[in-house]
Order: sequence, then C-alpha cells, then structure tokens
Amino acid sequence: MAKKLKNRTTAAGRKAKNARSHSRAQRAVTKHAARKIELQHIPWHTIPLEDLKPLLQRQFVVGQEIMLARVLLKKGCIVPEHSHHNEQLTYILEGALKFSIDGQEIVVHAGEVLCIPANMPHRAEALEDTVDLDVFNPPRADWINKTDQYLRGHK
Repeated sequence: MAKKLKNRTTAAGRKAKNARSHSRAQRAVTKHAARKIELQHIPWHTIPLEDLKPLLQRQFVVGQEIMLARVLLKKGCIVPEHSHHNEQLTYILEGALKFSIDGQEIVVHAGEVLCIPANMPHRAEALEDTVDLDVFNPPRADWINKTDQYLRGHK
C-alpha cells in the first residue's frame, strides 16, 4: 500500500509540474499567436539548424496553433523521457527511431507515423541516422523560448 501511495504522490507531483509548465507554455504560445495571421512559404534551407547536442539538430516553423519541426538525429542519439501538454505526430522521413512509450518499445521506420497523445511520457533513440518531422498542437513554447533543457547537453 505504501508503494501505491508513493506512486500517487509522484504522479501528483508530475501533474503539478506539468500544470506549471503548461501555464508558462500557454503564455508563450498566446504571445506568439497574438501576431498578425499571415501566409508563410518557408524553404527549410532558409531556417538555421539549431545544434542541441552533438547528435541532435532541429529546425521548426510555427503557425498560429501548430508547429512543424524537422529533427535530425545521428545514430545513437537519445531523446530522454519527457512529456508535454502538446499532441505530437512524428513522421519518419529517413532512418528509424525506437520509442519507449507506455511500457512498450515501438520502432518507427521511414514512411511511418507515430501519434503521441498529450501528457504521455516518451523517450526515443535513433537506431540509425534519422530525419523526422514532428507536428505539435499547440506549438511547443519551450522550444520557441529555448527552455527545453531535457534536449540540450549530452548525447
């Protein structure tokens, strides 16, 4: 019984942390969305690659209520377990990612899509050099504000 109580406390702590994070994220997205709605045509080569760690780079485009990210992962790159209030679609263009989600391991190959519900903890490992497109709704405020520390640093 003590173990269950501990897990509830941990879950409650995660929920409170997610609520605070969601609040900060919502403010950033609201600020971003307040700008004038415009048609955008953006070639990827015009967006600088952001180096997050030695094996991970990304670019992203933000619309009013959606974000598209192009993520480049070298073989062996680890995206640590994390969760966010954003719904996520991951489409693998090249390579393969192994996801650990909800007690399962799922390998997503080129041409395949993974739909990750909001607030679902997940982790990924690049099994080979990989290019993926991630779609988020709403946009990831932590990426826009560069407060996504879980992605920055090692491997």
